[in-house]
Amino acid sequence: MANRLADATSPYLLQHADNPVDWWPWCPEAFEEARRRDVPVLLSVGYAACHWCHVMAHESFEDPETARMMNEGFVNIKVDREERPDIDAVYLEATQAMTGQAGWPMTCILTPDGAPFHCGTYFPVRPMQGMPSFQQLLAAARDAWAERGDEVRDAAAKVVGHLAEQRPQLPESTLDHPVLADAVSRLHGEFDAAHGGFGDAPKFPPSMVLEFLLRHHERTAAPGSGRTALELAEGCCVAMARGGIYDQLAGGFARYSVDAAWVVPHFEKMLYDNALLLRAYAHLGRVSAEPALAQRVTRETAGFLLTDLRTPEGGFAASLDADTEGVEGLTYVWTPGQLREVLGAEDADWAAQVFGVTEAGTFEQGSSTLRLVRDPDDPARFQRIREALLDARVRRPQPGVDDKVVTAWNGLAIVALVEAAAALDEPEWLAAAERTAELLLDLHLVDGRLRRTSRLGVVGTAAGVLDDYGCLAEGLLALHQATGAPRWLDAACGSLDTALELFADAEAPGGFHDTASDAEALVRRPSDPTDNASPSGASAVTSALITAAALAGPHAAHRYREAAEQALSRAGLIAQRAPRFAGHWMAAAEAREHGPLQIAIAGPAGDSHRADLLAAAHRDAPGGAVVLAADPEAPGVPLLADRPLVDGSAAAYVCRGYVCDRPVTDVEELVSALRRPAET
Repeated sequence: MANRLADATSPYLLQHADNPVDWWPWCPEAFEEARRRDVPVLLSVGYAACHWCHVMAHESFEDPETARMMNEGFVNIKVDREERPDIDAVYLEATQAMTGQAGWPMTCILTPDGAPFHCGTYFPVRPMQGMPSFQQLLAAARDAWAERGDEVRDAAAKVVGHLAEQRPQLPESTLDHPVLADAVSRLHGEFDAAHGGFGDAPKFPPSMVLEFLLRHHERTAAPGSGRTALELAEGCCVAMARGGIYDQLAGGFARYSVDAAWVVPHFEKMLYDNALLLRAYAHLGRVSAEPALAQRVTRETAGFLLTDLRTPEGGFAASLDADTEGVEGLTYVWTPGQLREVLGAEDADWAAQVFGVTEAGTFEQGSSTLRLVRDPDDPARFQRIREALLDARVRRPQPGVDDKVVTAWNGLAIVALVEAAAALDEPEWLAAAERTAELLLDLHLVDGRLRRTSRLGVVGTAAGVLDDYGCLAEGLLALHQATGAPRWLDAACGSLDTALELFADAEAPGGFHDTASDAEALVRRPSDPTDNASPSGASAVTSALITAAALAGPHAAHRYREAAEQALSRAGLIAQRAPRFAGHWMAAAEAREHGPLQIAIAGPAGDSHRADLLAAAHRDAPGGAVVLAADPEAPGVPLLADRPLVDGSAAAYVCRGYVCDRPVTDVEELVSALRRPAET
């Protein structure tokens, strides 16, 4: 049996390389083999940090008898959903349509032409709770194919036809100030006032919604006015930062909380969550009346990215596993006895009260997650105890790392590090963001087209999808603003030009497909505009287009602005009906409603007055604003064109959309201009 996964760039595929299952990667040859043998295809989709993916692997894929049934009756394909989000999206939609729910591991039975005729998620080793066992599923699918093959093919063709009729591009709909204000009201109605966040268990960090709420507050809140949007954002951020979803020792957030009160996380840590939340906490730290907690979480989350997820090549790894040695949360949870072993009795009792560690436990087998249930009355003691516990924890078995570098998620990390560096004056974070961008442009950009992933310095074969182009463009535009270097703007515009050329829907202006026009043809071309755990490709591109329109030269700026307006004109319906799934769209719309605000600071490098103006802009410019400081004669910086020094002094030029204020040289005048509420 060939080990076809041995050379994969996906750690998830490599986890299955030694299974007794005769796995194939997704490739035309696998489907040709299914046609040759006249057997169905079993498609298994998951990702490396997925707890139930591990469970199903141990129960079924490592079992010789189950593997025999799979090998004899099917051609078996294993897919990493993070490496091939296009495949995942198509069959996730089919699973949702067939079963009413979807998730991972995802198990789909396909015809040799890729049409699904049975879909599900986790299947147990024995029947339970109305679910058949995995072996029962295999036997039923094998028999159906052998005995009713034509009927099965017809049913699969109908599924494909049904999917083709679903989810056309969204109709035109307005995403303007009234819609954004109404979204805040709807979010207020869904807010969990007792625990923070939105909805009930399981509770996910609403990263992009937080950014929207902060931007909406800055655009609309005059001194003394209501602070509804800010209160929602801050209430959620504080609750998460004090909860078990946040790593109280090393920083960084877990994927979600299994309960409504943020006590017990699902322990995997994803790059996209932490990048998006780093940005939100950095933003909150600038606008909160009590910024200390947000600023601490910003520093610790940036530290988590740079310490735990940094790859030797300069990128960021996709995730840390939920499991350690097959046990979920093993690395992270504590009992009172374990605290005493590390700290001694007196400090252990104090730490247990601060972190909510009880004899009964809040997790499994009497263990507790760490939460900040009481503000420490001795900060120095608190820090000493955290360091001691972390030192003990690093000697425990550690979760696995999915060390593939995903283009889109690294783009999110670049944005977050750049903005956090500006907010807290941490130049090393900016340097890390530049190194990541260099890696992506040097390795992931192949013949002018992005690849989705790399690992250990080797680029993968999967083509980049829309969110790769959009999220990377956002990161590059952030770097251009932070450094004034033209290469970042040029590369961002190149990414956006490719997105507009190959991903835009020619039949529905403003709509986008998630795969390029020349990408591998699947049974359906995916196109999902909703923001979920990370920005949709369409919203990421739109956000980048708004920023690029403010930074690029006149010809490109007009084209980008027009494309952004067309895209926003199709997003209003999502914001109206499901604002929690339109966070990035609404954040982009807030930037557009603000102008976007542009602050161009002309002054020579090293000039102290330019530095003072820039510091004020970073402190007081709202989220989504464009802020750039450079020598007025610097080539390749269109925002500074025709904006000279004023009376020989560094000057700030403030514009909102197409309307500009007079240039100012005084810091207080700049602050006054930035704090003036936008017209609504």
